[in-house]
This record gives sequence, structure tokens and C-alpha cells, in this order.
Amino acid sequence: MVKNKFDDEVDILFTLPLSEFIAARKVLAARLKKAGQANDAEYVLSLAKPPISAWTVNQLYWYHRDEFQELIDAGDRFRKAQTSRTAGKVVDMRDALDARREALTELADLASTLLEEAGHNASLETLRRITTTLEALSAYAATSDGLTPGRLTKDVDPPGFETLAGFTASAGAAKAPSASLAKKPLPVAQSSQKVKGSIEPTRPKEIHQEKIAAAKVLLQDAKKALVDVRSKAERLETVQEKADREMKDAEKQRREAEQRFKKATAISEMANRRARGAADELDQATKAIDDAKRAVEKATKDLETLFRQTHGK
Repeated sequence: MVKNKFDDEVDILFTLPLSEFIAARKVLAARLKKAGQANDAEYVLSLAKPPISAWTVNQLYWYHRDEFQELIDAGDRFRKAQTSRTAGKVVDMRDALDARREALTELADLASTLLEEAGHNASLETLRRITTTLEALSAYAATSDGLTPGRLTKDVDPPGFETLAGFTASAGAAKAPSASLAKKPLPVAQSSQKVKGSIEPTRPKEIHQEKIAAAKVLLQDAKKALVDVRSKAERLETVQEKADREMKDAEKQRREAEQRFKKATAISEMANRRARGAADELDQATKAIDDAKRAVEKATKDLETLFRQTHGK
């Protein structure tokens, strides 16, 4: 797909901090309308502000593309293994699911960091919705209903088991009847008739077994994912408890620091008052000393005068 300038401008809209989305959308729409692109302006105004979870998934796409692509590739390998006719089909499916689970774990950690750096709360519910949307992108990426990574305006739910299991039956579509036809009972005479030549008999039983095998793999993956999520939840709860304790300690230290500051301020004011009083007393003492010096000088002169008068000198 060749992107034009308009596509680039819309992409930039989804890379901005979430708090800037509405204002930037209005500015872009106004500029497009002024340039005579009324339809494009209307489209831009129709773009909803993503919830924090969808916004985070968009940021993972734009700023952690390699890790994001690993998830998409793992989902693609799972679909290919699911429709494969090889003997190692189940093993390949498990390997793909393991790779997808590892990619989801890494992206969840990156999402937590992104949220914290952007000043948002990386709550368990938010991380759960992020992981669910990532799973959906992994499942939808190669289908005709594919979403647009990087431009999500809402959370996305992954397809149900019936949709995933349906991929298995499609592998034999060229040689076997459709799933809906396979469910229809054949007439007794036809079902008991031997097939001759090169025409392959119907395979509803084999298709059913493939669906069961796929379901078992998905169930194992779901159990592993549940364990991983619980483990991550426990780690986050531990981190949250530690953060709460640190916050309480910091608050206590802040209060103690404020009390010490108030006490120090009072002592400082008292010392200033004493210093001002001492300065006043020093001024008075200095003045008294000067007065005493002048008095001594005057008394000395008077004494000398009397002495001269008495002795006739």
C-alpha cells in the first residue's frame, strides 16, 4: 500500500500523547477543509479518541515495531501450522503459540513502561485490555477483516474459538465438501457405496479430529497464558504494595521534614530577634564607651588645668 501525505498526517495524529489528540484532530481537519479537502476533513473529525489501552497499543506499533511484528509473525505461523497437512502440525502450532505468548509478555512489559513514562496508571485492567487487543491483532492480521495497526480507536476482542477452528476445515476445501455440507447426513445407499476411481471420499471425521486437536492446543495455550497472567498480576501487586509503602514512607518523611523546617524556621526567627537585640545592645554599649572616653578626656583636661593653677604653672 502506497501512503500519501494525508495518510502520513493521520498516522502522526495517532503517535501524539493522548491528551493532545482532540486538539490536533481539530487543527488537521481545519487545515484540510481550508485546502479544499472536505471529505478528508470529515474523515479526520470522525476519528474517535482512543481509550488509554488502544492508545498504548498504537504506541507499541509506532515505537516498538520489531517487538510488535514478532507478535504478528507468531500469529501468522500459527495459522499456517493450523492449516498444514504435515505430521508435525500440532508441534508447529504449539511452537507458534509459545512464540506468541512470549511476544505478548514482552509487549505487556513495554506497555507498562510506556504508560508510566506518559504519566498514566498501568493498572491490571488496562494491561488486560491491552493484551486482549494485541491478541486480536495477532489473530486478525492476515484475514480480510484485518485491522489497521497504529490507528486503533477502540479495544478489539480476538475471534472466538469457532472462528479459529474454522481455519482447520478450510485446508481441505479443495478435496472435501464444505463444513455445512459435511454436517448433512448422506442417504443410506450413498453412504454405503464404495467410491471408485480417483474421487476422494468425504472427510468429516478427519476434519472433526483436526478441530479437536486444534482445540486442545488452544486450551493448553489458554492455561499457560492464565498462569502467565496470574504470575504477572502477582508481580504487579508486589510492586504496587512496595510502591504504596514507599509512598507512605515518603509522606512520613515529608511531614517530618516540614516539622523540622517549621522548628528550624522558629529557631532562626528567634536567633534573628536575639541578633537584632544584641546589635542594639552593642550599639548602646559602643555609645556608652564613646561617652565614657569623652568624659575621661574631659576629666583629664580639667585635672591638668587645676594642677597648673595650683602650682602656678
